[in-house]
Amino acid sequence: MPKVTFNNKKGNFHHTLKNAVEQYFLEKNISKTGDWRLYSKTIILIGSALGMYLSLILMPLPAWLGVVLSGLLGFVLATIGFNVMHDANHGSYSKNKTINDLLGLTLNALGGNAFLWKTKHNIIHHTYTNVDGLDDDIAKSPLMRMAPTQVWVPAHKFQHIYVFLLYAISSFAWVFIMDLNKYFKQKVYTTPLPKMSFGEHFIFWMSKVFYVIFYIAIPVHFVGWATWGVGFAVMHVMMGLTLSVVFQLAHVVEHTEFEYVEEDKLVDSEWAVHQIVTTANFAPGNKIVSWFAGGLNYQIEHHLFPRVSHVHYPAISKIVKELCQEYGVRYYEAPSVWSAIVSHVKVMKEFGKRPVLVNS
Repeated sequence: MPKVTFNNKKGNFHHTLKNAVEQYFLEKNISKTGDWRLYSKTIILIGSALGMYLSLILMPLPAWLGVVLSGLLGFVLATIGFNVMHDANHGSYSKNKTINDLLGLTLNALGGNAFLWKTKHNIIHHTYTNVDGLDDDIAKSPLMRMAPTQVWVPAHKFQHIYVFLLYAISSFAWVFIMDLNKYFKQKVYTTPLPKMSFGEHFIFWMSKVFYVIFYIAIPVHFVGWATWGVGFAVMHVMMGLTLSVVFQLAHVVEHTEFEYVEEDKLVDSEWAVHQIVTTANFAPGNKIVSWFAGGLNYQIEHHLFPRVSHVHYPAISKIVKELCQEYGVRYYEAPSVWSAIVSHVKVMKEFGKRPVLVNS
């Protein structure tokens, strides 16, 4: 894998920003980790998911209600990922590492794997955001061209039309294909995985077994193959769409920048500046969106301070915006979810055009 470094000696923006945010928490005398707002969401979301799961397998529901409830279950599972799993695996849910590790395993309960995700997300994506050649989140070619330097194929001309169909099956592919691909190759895109302990290997396989038991075997036993098949498909479609849309609106929209590497490279900006110009916020004033998205609509703040719980992002965003203005750093936020979706489609359509010089 190529080695990428950032020119952190170019300025003092990051140093000033860190000090300003640190001062905020000192003055407020509050912890950077979660508080009652996060804990209450954990109870509500996990309780709701369990309630819907039990209702779907134990209650005689009309077909339409079963479909609706399956979709809602997929949506709630995605929000557990945004709110509980995400903070926990970043170490920002609690000061207690054991609590973070345990709640981080909610990802395994959703069908994924916390160990693989920490490498893919915490280490690679958060360090090399929108760096083509390293960031696995934009490495979807040949199905999708998500950076201007990626190889173009004729199908990309229509990617802005079919992209949401791919998002709809993304969580299914994640559970049954992509995790296994990373596990057996022991690599996330171009980055080797850290050595897995016996315990991590055991957790990986037991999680997959439990997934089959709880999401397939038990429901099939109670409702039959046909009913289960429809509900399982609807659940994954809603889960995949929710997860994909929220994450894509953060980096593959208008105004976000991209880097390309195929060999060692020095990026001529501070790491913090790179995070801001490759990231975008959306619907920052919408409290409902913020509640369900786990603060990931404040993606800029999350990338700058991943070990700060998302419940603090609205407050520290004011500090970030003020310093960006002072230092002349471009800070972009879409006013609503819909405007961010439109922006994402525009970018996907632009990247779908045949380049003047096609990469070989």
